[in-house]
Amino acid sequence: MFLPAGSRDEMGPAVSNRFSVMEKFRKVAVLRGYEQISTPVVEYASTFTNEHVDMKLQNMLKWFNSEGEIEVLRPDWTTSIARALSSQEHKPQKWAYQGSVFNTDRPGVEYHQAGIEILHMPPLMGESESLLMAHSFLKSLGITDYAIELGHTELYESLIQGLDLKSEDAERLRQAMHDKKQDEVYQIALNNGDKKTAEELAALVDAYGGIEVITEYEERWKERKDLLDMLAHLKKVAQTLVESGANDILVDLGRVKNLPYYSGMMYRGFLKKTGAVCFSGGRYDKLYDRYGGHVSAAGLAFDVDVLAELYKEESPMKKVCIIANPESLVYAEKLRQTYEGCIVDVQSETADLDYYDKIVKIKLIDGKYEVFESETDDRTNQR
Repeated sequence: MFLPAGSRDEMGPAVSNRFSVMEKFRKVAVLRGYEQISTPVVEYASTFTNEHVDMKLQNMLKWFNSEGEIEVLRPDWTTSIARALSSQEHKPQKWAYQGSVFNTDRPGVEYHQAGIEILHMPPLMGESESLLMAHSFLKSLGITDYAIELGHTELYESLIQGLDLKSEDAERLRQAMHDKKQDEVYQIALNNGDKKTAEELAALVDAYGGIEVITEYEERWKERKDLLDMLAHLKKVAQTLVESGANDILVDLGRVKNLPYYSGMMYRGFLKKTGAVCFSGGRYDKLYDRYGGHVSAAGLAFDVDVLAELYKEESPMKKVCIIANPESLVYAEKLRQTYEGCIVDVQSETADLDYYDKIVKIKLIDGKYEVFESETDDRTNQR
C-alpha cells in the first residue's frame, strides 16, 4: 500500500550486484574506446510514439506538463540517444550508457540497462563490434554459458514484397511469424498472394538452428542475389564471433522486427542456465530518418537485472568487524587501515556478528588499548 503497483525497494546483494555489473560494463566499454552518454529520464512522448519508432503510449509512465504536452519517463535508451545525436557530425562514434528505463508492460516498472550505440561505421564492423563487446563483457562477469542468436529482418521483409497486404493483415502475418505459427503464416500469405510465396514463408518458421542453416538456405535461395547477400552478411558475422571465441551461435532466419526502425541484422543473447535474454539489439538505420539524415547505426542493450541475478563475486573480500565504543572510535579508525583488501566495519557490541569473517575487539587494559581477533571458528587469539 506504500508503493505504486510495479515499484519495488531493493536492498543488500540485489543492489550491490547490480552496481558491480554496471562498473564492470563501464570498464570494458572504456577499454574498447566508448565514450559515455546520458539522456534525461523525462522526455516528450512524441519522441517514442512517432511513426519511425511506434512505441505504445499505453505502456509508458506519462503525464501532461503545464503546456499540455505529454511527457514520459524514458521507455527506451536507443531512441533517446538517437534524438541526442541526430545533429552530431557524421564521423565514426561509439557511445556507452547505463541507467533505468520505465515500461508498464512487464511485471515491474523500472528496469536497468547498460548498452552501446555505434554510428557511422560500415555495417559489418558495427554489428561485429556490438557482439564482440557483448562477448567481452560477459566474459568479464565470468559468464560463459550463453548462446548468441542472429537474425536478419530484411529476409522476411523481402519475401513479403510480392504479397498484397493491407496493414491489418501485414500485422497479423508479422505476429504469426513472430509466434512461429506456421499454419497461420501459410494461410495469411496464401490469402494475400501465391502458393509459392506462402510455402517459402511457412518454411522460414523452421529456419532455425546452427550456422549450417545459412548454408542450407544459400542453396535454397541461389537464384535470389538480394537474399544471398544478407546470408553472406550473417555468415561473416557468425564466423567473426566463432574465431573470436564465442562458439555457441544460433541462427533464426524467420526473425521479425518488433519495432519499425530495425533495418537489418538483429541479435540477442540467451543465458543457458535460465533461458533469459541477457542482451538484444541490431541495426536500426531507419531510426534516424525522422531527423532527416541517413545514418549507419547499430548497438545492443544488456539487461542488467538479469545479469545481476547470475553474477557472483570472483573473490569476495573478507569482512572484518571492529567492535568499538565512543572512547575507542579514533583508535578503531586507525586500526581499520591495517586490514588492507578487506571490508572493515566499525560496530558496537550490539552488532549481528554472524555476518563477518573476523571479529576484532578493542579493550582498554591498564590504560592501553589491546586488540583481540577471532575468526568465525576461533575467537580467542590476541593481537
